[in-house]
Amino acid sequence: MVDPDAPTPSDPSQREYLHWLVSDIPEGCDVSRGTEVVAYESPRPTAGIHRFAFVVFRQTVRQEIHAPGWRANFNTRDFAAFYSLGEPAAAAYFNCQREGSCGGRSGEFKPLTTSCTSTAN
Repeated sequence: MVDPDAPTPSDPSQREYLHWLVSDIPEGCDVSRGTEVVAYESPRPTAGIHRFAFVVFRQTVRQEIHAPGWRANFNTRDFAAFYSLGEPAAAAYFNCQREGSCGGRSGEFKPLTTSCTSTAN
């Protein structure tokens, strides 16, 4: 899961910020049975509307996936190329922003929309 709008949509100098990385997910989409390579970090946008993307690749062989040494400036395309993962098998995204003082508690995060796309091989 990555945030291409970090730290802010108007200045995404940390794009793509890596929030979660799981490998070796068994056929059938049971993510909890995969190997968590980078621990989940919940979205905490400080300004603007952020897009958060889940990108799924089909692993043709089981291989050791190493955690990158950073979260900021992760590059999904470079990662996929390095591990020979090919094109994404599926992707989904949601928008999220920090709610202000109007209509919600301070510090609450509200998903704005959810949209999913997928491709089948």
